[in-house]
Amino acid sequence: MVMTTWHVVDCRQTRGDSAEQEVARQVPSTKRIEQMKAVFAGSFAVRLVEPVRRHLTMPCEIVAGDEAAVVDQLGDADVLVSMAFTKQFASAGAKLRLVQVPGAGLDRIDRSQLRAGLALANAYGHEAGIAEYVIGAMIALTRNFQRIDQKLRAGQWESQWSVDTPAPPLWPELAGKTLGILGFGHIGEALARRAHAFDMKVCAVRRQAQADVPRELMFVGGPERLDELLGLSDYLAITLSLSPETRDLLDADRLALMKPQAYLINVARAEIVNEQALHDALAARRLAGAALDVWYRYPTAAGVTPPSTAPFHTLGNVIMTPHVSGWTEGMLESRAGLIAENIERTARGEPPLNAVAAAN
Repeated sequence: MVMTTWHVVDCRQTRGDSAEQEVARQVPSTKRIEQMKAVFAGSFAVRLVEPVRRHLTMPCEIVAGDEAAVVDQLGDADVLVSMAFTKQFASAGAKLRLVQVPGAGLDRIDRSQLRAGLALANAYGHEAGIAEYVIGAMIALTRNFQRIDQKLRAGQWESQWSVDTPAPPLWPELAGKTLGILGFGHIGEALARRAHAFDMKVCAVRRQAQADVPRELMFVGGPERLDELLGLSDYLAITLSLSPETRDLLDADRLALMKPQAYLINVARAEIVNEQALHDALAARRLAGAALDVWYRYPTAAGVTPPSTAPFHTLGNVIMTPHVSGWTEGMLESRAGLIAENIERTARGEPPLNAVAAAN
């Protein structure tokens, strides 16, 4: 664990308050705190320490380490920056004023542990990077970049330019194809705009149907249109959050509703799609392919960590990436600026930006 105290004197542009969401139950007290202490817990939060430091304009003691190591530092902390909030954190952090999630997902936040006066906020800024990843994945999947690259490195021309060899099948184009977006929040909206620029047809399903549909979409339906969306989609992008209702939402029966020539791209949470059902559908080519950026197992220590108990790594129609679709320069700076702003807003007794209601 590393503990560092910084007294920052550099200046930055002030973030506007137009996006502020006030949650009455979570408004911090108006008492001014002259010296702040922020604890960054977990590997993802720790990576944001330096960028946050650059944005801070007030004295702040920062403690950073893994989740277990920083528990005893929470007693006098004002802010916890962490992807997780547990009963142990709540008990140790009696003086906490803000739990700042350094990402969008709240699946590791036990909101029942948020006492009155303890605010919860999350962070976005990843939507552009993830939307670009999905567009790139759709192209990479249909054009088989991995295979033809390896073939050409070996001198084998898998193309119309080969001699005495049949030409390969023609590649599909994105134009005219249907992209189904499961979950229509920040990421879904950014993706829809980009897909529309490729002349794709776009439809989406979210928790509640949307009457005012953006011009680039065919429809934005509620859960009752999920099966319809699955059947229409040439590409399915999963961008919704994980909850008890969405866990295993796409099981074997739902995957069977998709076209056998369809592709699935998951940039949300792996558990939304049943692990074995997805592997079996891909292995049997009941789905044409998938790009998977989120996984069923994550590292808990240094060394090798297989991302799934199912052998996705043996399937040639799967692109595997280690949860990096949103790991971009723009995301890092946006989140660092937001976290620094919320530390300072807490010091001033103001509600945080991107406040999240405490109730589940």
